[in-house]
Amino acid sequence: MEQRALLRGKGDQPDVLVMTATPIPRTAAMLVYGDLDKSELRELPPGRTPIETKLVDPSPLDQAAAWDALRAEVAAGHQAYVVCPLVEDKGKVEAKAATAEYERLQAEELHDLRVGLLHGQMPSKEKEAVMRAYRAGELDVLVATTVIEVGVDVPNATVMIVEDADRFGLSQLHQLRGRVGRGGDRSYCFLFADPSTEDGEQRLAAMAESTDGFLLAERDLEIRGSGEVFGERQSGFSDLKLGRIPRDEAIVMQARGVAEDILDRDPELNAHAQLRDEVHDLLGDAVDFLFKS
Repeated sequence: MEQRALLRGKGDQPDVLVMTATPIPRTAAMLVYGDLDKSELRELPPGRTPIETKLVDPSPLDQAAAWDALRAEVAAGHQAYVVCPLVEDKGKVEAKAATAEYERLQAEELHDLRVGLLHGQMPSKEKEAVMRAYRAGELDVLVATTVIEVGVDVPNATVMIVEDADRFGLSQLHQLRGRVGRGGDRSYCFLFADPSTEDGEQRLAAMAESTDGFLLAERDLEIRGSGEVFGERQSGFSDLKLGRIPRDEAIVMQARGVAEDILDRDPELNAHAQLRDEVHDLLGDAVDFLFKS
């Protein structure tokens, strides 16, 4: 909210367009509670097919089947991603590190394939060289961190394995999964995970059940909350005393309509002194800017 107010303050009541490829819980809540209207593009681009997502437990047999599926896709002329949550294993958490997994896969499951490594700590020129090679089909598999989450478009990639998938957020998993299925070929996403919390189990179950980013944003909102709409905390319970999204969306939208009607008739809230005081207590100094805008 503070960033939007700062941008709007640079002009004479400019129009503001906020865009997101993957709806996140905080965005969904601000659409309801904030001064945003929304437009949605729900259709897949022409020629794309839904991605088949499978949960894979730590069983060696189940994981071996996923690696077999990856090799089969490569044998059919396609490419693959293997995503890890860390760059290097520093012994502080039990999670796969991209550098170590890259070396292991070259020696074991993917020893006969052309494997590349990509992570955010690499020099820019080196990262660009790896991506050029992958786009050109000179690499079969790209082992990477979340650096590939956005801006990577390789239509020939049809399979992804996400290591320790329970360590990623739901919206982040959806973004990562979107790196495959960008062409017309059937695509797959295997989530390797052994969740230790109920929230982790719910996130993974939601991922396996749907490829709809809007539905997943709602599930993410239910699982981890929207955070503070008027603050900086981006998860957990909101700063509302009673309302919860998406449970109370219809009621909150009705209340928003009433608020808009009041502001249309009384923009400065001169005839609603008590309401103005309540808004000032909630928003602080930002209230003066809002009333002027």
